[in-house]
Amino acid sequence: MHFKNTRAKCVWTAKDIAFIAMFIALISVCAWISIPTAIPFTLQTFGIFLSVGLLGVKRGILCIALYLLLGAIGIPVYSGFSSGLGTLLGTTGGYLVGFFFSALCSGLLIEKFGHSLISLIFAFACGSLCCYILGTIWYLFIYTNQFGSIGIWSVIVSCILPFIIPDIIKFTMAAIAVKRLWKYF
Repeated sequence: MHFKNTRAKCVWTAKDIAFIAMFIALISVCAWISIPTAIPFTLQTFGIFLSVGLLGVKRGILCIALYLLLGAIGIPVYSGFSSGLGTLLGTTGGYLVGFFFSALCSGLLIEKFGHSLISLIFAFACGSLCCYILGTIWYLFIYTNQFGSIGIWSVIVSCILPFIIPDIIKFTMAAIAVKRLWKYF
């Protein structure tokens, strides 16, 4: 008599789980390297882009989702060793949530256009744009509800313009790193 194996096939290997955990740790360390301002300068986006560039879309966005969940439940993985729903739902929480959509956008573009340096830079630039848009809209909404009206230009000046050059540097460095390390992942 022959019995069929009724157990479901595991789609995540131990290697996948180890890589995801390693990149969650990397993003956390990158978040702790920060220059405090209204919206802190961190290396988080560098870690986000490395994650999605090296792990691929599925493992990359799972990594970001778990990172956000760890911070939401109180593990201090966000910038300045912060955590909790208050941080995630505060004025800068849109940028944190934007990391998920940034990774999704970047990962899908990398799947479509490949791992050439130009494709990676383009994908990461589009991912940054997703994060800017979601984060800035969120910041404007939360700030207005908490403190009163604020002009869109004021938000752009404080939330986007100071970050453009550092983000270009970060996503270019991430693209170079992904290009060199891709064969190992």
